[in-house]
Amino acid sequence: MRVRRMVTSALGSLALVFASMGAVTTAASPAAADPCGFFETGSDAYYNHCTSDGSRVVIKVEVRLARDYERCVAPGKTWLGAASKIDGAYYVGRTC
Repeated sequence: MRVRRMVTSALGSLALVFASMGAVTTAASPAAADPCGFFETGSDAYYNHCTSDGSRVVIKVEVRLARDYERCVAPGKTWLGAASKIDGAYYVGRTC
């Protein structure tokens, strides 16, 4: 009888561990929706300038089959165009 209680207790503890891991994973999902820097959705390309100081920065936008260009972006998410036309974007090291 004592062994049965220990096994039941161990299984219950294990279930709580897995349940809490699932809760943490679920809670973290919305934060990952808009990462900092360049990212794409299924159809669009964006640059997310993550800052708390309100600065505007210059990024270089790499365009597929066209000339790359620089752009000044404010804090937050900026739409760059269709994902099929934008190859990437990155911070060039200066503010604007």
